Order: sequence, then C-alpha cells, then structure tokens
Amino acid sequence: MGLPRVNILFEQLAASAIQRGERGIVALLLKDAAAQGTHEIIMDTDIPTGLSDANKKQIKLALIGGVNAPLKVIVRVGDPVTETDWSLGLAWLETVKFDYLVIPEIVTAELSTIASWVGSQRTNRKMIKAILPDHAADKEYIINFTTDSIVVGEDTYTSAQFCSRIAGLIAGTPLNIATTFQPLPEISSVQSYTKTQLDTAIDNGEFVIYHDGEKVKVARGVTSFVTTTQTKGESFKKIKIVEILDLYYTDITKTISDNYIGKYPNSYDNKVLLITAIQAYHRQLEADQLLDVNVNVVGIDLDAHREYLTNNGVDITSMTDEEIKTANTGDDVFIESRIKPLDAMEDISVKAYL
Repeated sequence: MGLPRVNILFEQLAASAIQRGERGIVALLLKDAAAQGTHEIIMDTDIPTGLSDANKKQIKLALIGGVNAPLKVIVRVGDPVTETDWSLGLAWLETVKFDYLVIPEIVTAELSTIASWVGSQRTNRKMIKAILPDHAADKEYIINFTTDSIVVGEDTYTSAQFCSRIAGLIAGTPLNIATTFQPLPEISSVQSYTKTQLDTAIDNGEFVIYHDGEKVKVARGVTSFVTTTQTKGESFKKIKIVEILDLYYTDITKTISDNYIGKYPNSYDNKVLLITAIQAYHRQLEADQLLDVNVNVVGIDLDAHREYLTNNGVDITSMTDEEIKTANTGDDVFIESRIKPLDAMEDISVKAYL
C-alpha cells in the first residue's frame, strides 16, 4: 500500500515547523565549584542553587528568549580545576539534542576549535549552531556577536558574557520572522555605533545590537558567513534562512532514516511515493510562509541515475530519460530537491507622491 505513514509524518512535521522553530534548545557549557554535572532548565526555579551568581545570570539570560522563550536550556557544569578545556562538555553535547551552543567563559584561543567542532557535528548531520564572541568564522553556522559594554541593571556584560542572551533570543524567534529589529528591553545602555559603523559590521557578518534612540534592538539577523560561492549565495548570510534550511534537512533525513530506509523495496513506485510525501511537506511549508510558493520541486535525480547505471556497466546511450528514471538502482535512492526559503521583510522602500 505504499508509504502512508511516511506521508503523514512529513505532513505533521511541516505543520509543526513554526512551533518547533520558535522552541529551540540552548546549550551552555559552564565551570563552577558547585552543582557539577548536567542540568535541564525550563524556568528560573530549575537553576541549581549552588551555582555562582555569574553562572546563574548566564542561565537566566538564555531563558529570556525572544518572541517566545526557548524550549529549555541544557547545562553542563565542569570542574574549573581539573578541566583545562571544554572537551568533556563537547563530548557530552554529542549525545544530547540541542540547537545553539554558548560558552560564556570562552577565550579567544578557543574560538576556532569550537567553530571547527560545530562544523564537524554538522558534517555528521547534527545541524547545530554556535553564538561566539568576536569571531569572524565566515560560516553560516556561527553567529559572530560583537557588541560590548552592555548594561543591564547594575551589571555590565562583555560580548562573550552576553552570548547566552543572544542564543535565547534566536531560539525564541519563530521561523516565519527574523531577529532583525527584535528589541532587548532589559538593556539600558550599549556600545555606541554610527550608521556607517552598523552597516560595516553587518556587511562583515557581525551580529550587533544598538540603541536607536528609544530602545536597544538587533541591527540585523545575520550569520558570520560573508564569502559567497556558486553553491552558497547571499541567503546563507541570514539566520532565518539557515534555520529553515537546517529544519528542512533535519526533517527530511530523520524521517527517511527512521521510517523508510530498509523498510520498503527500492522500486520506482516506492520512490515516487516518497517524492509525493516530500512534495506534501513542501506544500505545508509554503502554507506557513516558510517556503516561497510554486518554486519548490522534488524528483528523481536523473544525472545521479545516469552515473549509477554507467558505473554499473549499463549502456545508457540509447536509453530515454523515462527509462533512466525508472531503472533499477540497487539499494541506492537518488532524489533531487530544490527549495526557496522565504526571507522576512527587512529593507522597505516607500515612494510618496503629492
């Protein structure tokens, strides 16, 4: 009877995409003499009482969120005496689910190592991101937060110390809007920028916050990615776009892995049923305004089929595209998907006439 369960799962995932996008998980790596181990925190009352005031504030900053609160904050507290780096914390993070990594006490010499670790996790299909202070990684999965001198009440935070707040802000922002111009009402004062300095920072892939004369808000929701290529264009500079792409990749790969691979014969009919299920996923994401309409396609990857058949000794010179598309490909499935995520309104020009 085909793949009804896979089809239903894809539709359910698409229908819940916005909710999942606005309920991200923030991971904090801390060091403290007390409360060592791992903790799952949903509200202030879950914060271990033995932690230092500074570490408690880091967790509270992450919990503030954006439009919504993050789903939760997961914390590993390491021993500040015996742990000279973050390797034990990173090993733990490989075993748990999270979306955004922050290390408030990170030092400059450790930034490249953490960025590389995040990249390796994404290579292994764990689509996480990190908020790092003053690190021009030029990667779509690193948010380079560079604003300093952030005053909240009686406390003044550096860029590194405020990354927890930025992670919670991004985690609590729905996928159908951007963090651009999102306010941070608790801040009374922040590093000053001129208009030129703001433009330059954004063009350099810096996530900055500034005072607009009335309130402190995000300048633009950008990643640290700045060097475009033929395969990665301007879209990868936007946090919102990268979030949708990561959601798409995770939903597709996990659903296929859990509910399709090894469970159905690799016939052309079953390939078409899988394609139909992914198309239904596209339609729902379009309805939720996460993907643009009428431009998202999925189908058999004909080039991959040609390469497979040729490598397996099949003469394809006289084969039609239909014959190549329906050919037996052993246990391999080659599907090609092209999507166009929707950005948020950010640059608006209005012409007024008398």
